[in-house]
Amino acid sequence: MKPIITDHLTDSGQKPAKPTKVMVVDDEILNLKLIQAMLKPQGYEVILAKDGQECLDKARENPPDLILLDIMMPGMDGFKVVDRLKAEEKFALVPIVMVTALQDVNDRVKALEVGADDFLSKPVDRLELQARVRSLLKVKAYNDHMVNYRQELEMEVQRRTLEIEQANLLLAKAHEKLRGASLETIFRLSRAAEFKDEDTGAHIISMSRISARVAVKMGLSNATVESILYASPMHDIGKIGIPDRILLKNGPLTDDEWSIMRLHTVYGGKILENSDIGFLRLGEVIALTHHEKFDGSGYPVGLVGRKIPLAGRIVAVADVFDALMSRRPYKPAFSSDQAISIIKDGRGRHFDPEVVDVFLEDTAEVQRIWNSSQEEHQNAVTETLKTVK
Repeated sequence: MKPIITDHLTDSGQKPAKPTKVMVVDDEILNLKLIQAMLKPQGYEVILAKDGQECLDKARENPPDLILLDIMMPGMDGFKVVDRLKAEEKFALVPIVMVTALQDVNDRVKALEVGADDFLSKPVDRLELQARVRSLLKVKAYNDHMVNYRQELEMEVQRRTLEIEQANLLLAKAHEKLRGASLETIFRLSRAAEFKDEDTGAHIISMSRISARVAVKMGLSNATVESILYASPMHDIGKIGIPDRILLKNGPLTDDEWSIMRLHTVYGGKILENSDIGFLRLGEVIALTHHEKFDGSGYPVGLVGRKIPLAGRIVAVADVFDALMSRRPYKPAFSSDQAISIIKDGRGRHFDPEVVDVFLEDTAEVQRIWNSSQEEHQNAVTETLKTVK
């Protein structure tokens, strides 16, 4: 038997940075001992296996960093061992060096096809063995580093993704809370224009919800519907500038008083103008245009038809319906049928026909919204009085 180690070159003495595991597989005990003697002084942990099955068993129990594998072995030859090892994910990056006396090109091609990474010919040169082992272990260390880096990167991405999801959830909750607070603030500020008239306390609640309902039925986007819900309560905010003697007059207004009353649209526009906030800009539009009429006879400008912004045309219907249903100093409350009849009669003259048609198709829901708004307002007043007492 030929020895597999030749000794004509001296040992370089270089050791790897840290102990690594090298498995040597050969059915010849002498060959195992010689390679072990060659590698152990280099600082490697050498694992010996005398056949293919022992190689598989030991590798699965204690995975090596590199395998030196003889091809010609009884039972399971080196080709089968490589094929079995590379079929398992944990050995995919473990370098396998075929140590063989075979010189046939077909055998080497076959070894590469089943997954071998390199070859050493018997008898093995000492320096060549050490160099191949060092080189392949460096490749293995780099591959392990890249795998670990990828895993760490994936974990970091998962961690950051979770952080972003949690932050987005908190942001969404904060936005929802802020949106609710903003809407409440708008309602409270809008009430300032009607504070002295107890019969109009529920007006901004019901007319804003009815406006939003009509906008939904007209197929407007969720963002537009929400903006109308936020902005419509400010439609009469300009009444802050109207004298109480006119605003609370118990009876019809004179022509001069009507001239002053109509200025609340202009005052409202001035209060809300030049805002960077979207629903406040829409509030300005609504304040200015909710008393414009489809036939051009409205105020303050006398816009005609679709020159009146859609939000103003929607709010005009909701505002008049609620006003008709509510008692005012100058009139009693009308019945639902009376209010609906007046809206219907104003189609094409006072109101946009399309908005009226949508409104009339949904009167049951409009009535429910109006009733619930009155109840909600009355409950709030009752709770406030309890607190005061």
